Amino acid sequence: VWGDLWLLYPPSSGTGSEAEFEKAAEEVKHLKTKPADDEMLFIYSRYKQATMGDINTERPGMLDLKGKAKWDAWNELKGTSRDDAMKAYVDKVEELKKKYGI
Repeated sequence: VWGDLWLLYPPSSGTGSEAEFEKAAEEVKHLKTKPADDEMLFIYSRYKQATMGDINTERPGMLDLKGKAKWDAWNELKGTSRDDAMKAYVDKVEELKKKYGI
């Protein structure tokens, strides 16, 4: 079982990116103001790509507008590496902290 997880989520390159990512994932919950929808989709999709990899679900039905927007945002990241997704997530959370406060 652990061998399979190793393939899906190889260890971090030692840059501390995983710790930064986990810290950012906690901090984003404490922003003083809720980010705009496009900002929320950005952090959602990078979080999913970093933690789950390429999208592995079918696109929601046409009546689920929010679900489709989230699916589309994550789907656009197909092939993005875990480290790149984590870095983009951390960078965006830092930007949001400056913009909205924490």
